[in-house]
Amino acid sequence: MLPGGGPQSSAECSIPQSAIFDGGPGKDGIPALTDPEFVPAESPRASYLRDADRVIGVVIGGEPLAIPLNIGWWHEIVNLDRGGLQLAVTYCPLTGSSIAFDRTPLGGGAFGVSGLLYLNNLIMYDRTSSESLWPQMLRQAGCGPRNGTRLSHYPVIEMSWAGWKSLYPNTLVIGSATGYSRNYRSNPYGSYDQLNNRDLLFPIPRVDTRRPLKERVLGIPGEAGGGIAFPYGALDAGAAVRAVHATAAGGAVVVFWDRSRQAAMAFRPLAEGRRLSFEARDGRLVDVETGSTWQVDGRAVTGPLAGQRLEPVAEAFVAFWFGWAAFHPDTRLWTGA
Repeated sequence: MLPGGGPQSSAECSIPQSAIFDGGPGKDGIPALTDPEFVPAESPRASYLRDADRVIGVVIGGEPLAIPLNIGWWHEIVNLDRGGLQLAVTYCPLTGSSIAFDRTPLGGGAFGVSGLLYLNNLIMYDRTSSESLWPQMLRQAGCGPRNGTRLSHYPVIEMSWAGWKSLYPNTLVIGSATGYSRNYRSNPYGSYDQLNNRDLLFPIPRVDTRRPLKERVLGIPGEAGGGIAFPYGALDAGAAVRAVHATAAGGAVVVFWDRSRQAAMAFRPLAEGRRLSFEARDGRLVDVETGSTWQVDGRAVTGPLAGQRLEPVAEAFVAFWFGWAAFHPDTRLWTGA
């Protein structure tokens, strides 16, 4: 099996080959980045970013980093060896999905872009076992010697660049000097990611029309194609900030929403060993038990619990609704309190 050339036999795949398409550029035609240069937010090499552009925010060893979707449009995978961790921060422009994986269990091998797509979703290959194919949203190998091997998540949060800078003024961000000649201000997919755009580049067996196809959702995976999706539109309806309690990923979770940062993230509602209940109060996220104020990244900033951080649900990730529903056909859909 060769990435970009397709699987050799059905026995090597746990996903239907009929849903695998050649995206066109071929293996490594979209070049993944490995340990690109990070620069301060005020650097001229970060000037390609506008405040409304979206970034994948990650904190590694206390160091905040931003991986812009502008980079993801052109590279899709950023391999990082940083802070003692070996990560792959991935973004698929066709399914709008941003997920970070821990590469350590795979021996730290970097991921590349195979040139193939499954249900319109990026298929990665790992360079230590180049015949294994990993659909990003499947979160495990779907073909090859590592078929069925599941990837470990590392928590990230997607939001506006302005929002991330306001949370982490000392953040670093991938600079424009990547070694590739790309216009990082320009989205090569044009208006594809707009809410009212219904175009899909490749067919999928089932299109769930309960929400706009390109609406962003925060999804928390469950077993056997289940899970729960929190649409941005529903979270935003009449609420600048919102806290939603639910049961998912094997336990209690709370989803925070922040309109000003266009961000949603899921956490375990526990701090200092006790269960907390959250609500929106005067435009702030507050826990009922202590009155402490929390930010969308799960940090308490005022009150008795200031300095505490909620544990993120690492498996939660943002994607377009159609992509989430294609991979999670039995998903629950949160539509309002």
